[in-house]
Amino acid sequence: MLSLVLRTLLYDAPQVIFSDAEIKEYEKINSTIKNGELLTLDHHISKYRLLLYLSQHHNYLFHGSNHPSIDEFEPREQTLYNNKLTKAVFASSEPMWSIFYAVFDRSKLVGSFRNGCLVYKNKKYHFYSLNESTKNNDPWTEGVIYLLPRDTFVQPDQKKLHFDEWICHNYVKPLGKIKVNASDFIYKNKVATHQAHESLIKTWMLYKRRTRNKKQGDRYDE
Repeated sequence: MLSLVLRTLLYDAPQVIFSDAEIKEYEKINSTIKNGELLTLDHHISKYRLLLYLSQHHNYLFHGSNHPSIDEFEPREQTLYNNKLTKAVFASSEPMWSIFYAVFDRSKLVGSFRNGCLVYKNKKYHFYSLNESTKNNDPWTEGVIYLLPRDTFVQPDQKKLHFDEWICHNYVKPLGKIKVNASDFIYKNKVATHQAHESLIKTWMLYKRRTRNKKQGDRYDE
């Protein structure tokens, strides 16, 4: 029942099968990851598929940022999705959620933005919503996905339904990094517009409906 609700309200992550040629190419790329250096990728390579492969088959988590030159991540006071305060470095095993944070220009934010990747029964569900003022600011930019060592992180919540959120309470050096831009964010045309003071529940309930409304920039669905 919960799976049906999640599929109805949110967008489920695409199911990806890797070809033998992809696997060979991605393994070759993996062998070049070292010392936090920027990876040089051929234009034909899908960054999402590459990152997903690295997440599923190797020991990586991801952190998306507008800042291209982070040599070490410092634990900072932040709020977990359940509103608990913690001092940690945040990461995710879901590349597309991380890409959102890399290409969303935080300097263009006005008020609130809402997003997440929920996990239930090993399936992932996405939602992304900005208020109208932020969306009108054209808040997209280039950014970087940092590859972080998974074995230094833990998941703060092990419930059946949880966010794909990982934390580390120590300093973390990136293993490598990849440049991304807004065209790499496959949910860009599925970013909804929410009212400034509406509840998170309402945003969830209307999220998919709003993204399917071609005039969502002109009015809100109630």
